[in-house]
Amino acid sequence: MALNHWVKVFAQRLRRDRDYWVRGAGKQDMAVLDAKPMIGYLATGILVLGLLRVGHAIFVPLAFSLFIIALVAPLQIRLQRWIPKLLALLVTLSATIFLIVAVGSSVTWGLSKLGQWLLVNARRFQDVYVHWTDWLEEHGIAIAGPLADRFDVTWLVGLTQGLAGRLNSFAGSALLVFVFVMLGLLEMEDFGKRLGSPALQPQGMNMLNANREISRKLRRFMLVRTFASISTGLIVWAFASFAGLELAAAWGAIAFALNYIPFLGPFVATVLPTLFAIGQFDSWQMALAVFAGLNLIQFLIGSYLEPLLTGASLAISPFAVIFSVFFWSFMWGVPGAFIGVPILIAFIIYCEKSSVAKWIAVLLSATSFDHSDKAPT
Repeated sequence: MALNHWVKVFAQRLRRDRDYWVRGAGKQDMAVLDAKPMIGYLATGILVLGLLRVGHAIFVPLAFSLFIIALVAPLQIRLQRWIPKLLALLVTLSATIFLIVAVGSSVTWGLSKLGQWLLVNARRFQDVYVHWTDWLEEHGIAIAGPLADRFDVTWLVGLTQGLAGRLNSFAGSALLVFVFVMLGLLEMEDFGKRLGSPALQPQGMNMLNANREISRKLRRFMLVRTFASISTGLIVWAFASFAGLELAAAWGAIAFALNYIPFLGPFVATVLPTLFAIGQFDSWQMALAVFAGLNLIQFLIGSYLEPLLTGASLAISPFAVIFSVFFWSFMWGVPGAFIGVPILIAFIIYCEKSSVAKWIAVLLSATSFDHSDKAPT
């Protein structure tokens, strides 16, 4: 009897262990199955990013055209109520081209003036460079050979003129942007009707509502950015004139245009005048004063004025903004740095409208989208 009892106990334990391992294996299989879609999404994302990098000659104009369409679409719609569609398109495109050329010409003019000033004052910068190099070597700080061999006034002039020339070269892709914008504005009304067709519901209406919200937020973003850029340019011009810095108008124009690029633009607009102040005044105290004054201007406008005007509707995580600017500048260069934040805004809104990806929008935003949920007490 005792033997039979122990045999039954042993058999029960075997069955229990077998069920345990079967259930565990099943969970592992389910985990593998759940991981497969994530691996697929990750691989697809990497391929898409690689395609965007390789095909930047096409995707950069496309991204800019979609951005411009989102900004000027309301103007096109309002004009069509009063004048024919083609005439409204002509007025919209003319106004858009005028504004883009005005902003681009300001920074190009400023950099060209700096290049001309460098050519005239080349000897002054060379003397300052030699003086600072000797002072550093006297204090035991040796300038690296490659840096010393590369730095000269000719290189600095070439760098400034090359940057201005690169900005002018953007006009090569402007024609493609113009074509995309023209076709997009012509097809905008029909595209909205297609999204509202019953065959595409409910995804069609979700996309249509997301596009409208993107357009509204991008217009607010650019309106605030334009006001902040104009304020920055005027204040920098006034500060440069007060400090006795030459080419004050050029510094104001450069600060105005570069302020459209978050973080990177204000940084360049602060460092360049500081370097030129060293050459003009030959005094590190005056250069430090110029650097501190320009940083104070950028800090007050970027940290107080813009958030005050923007409000909570565009509250985005600062880390997400910085990452977006640097990531898209890595992908597409200077155009990517400019359009990185608008791409981030559109991405957050699309994620917000998706029940699956809404958590991404919450992580990237500075506020929660679950307004209906009460905070725990």
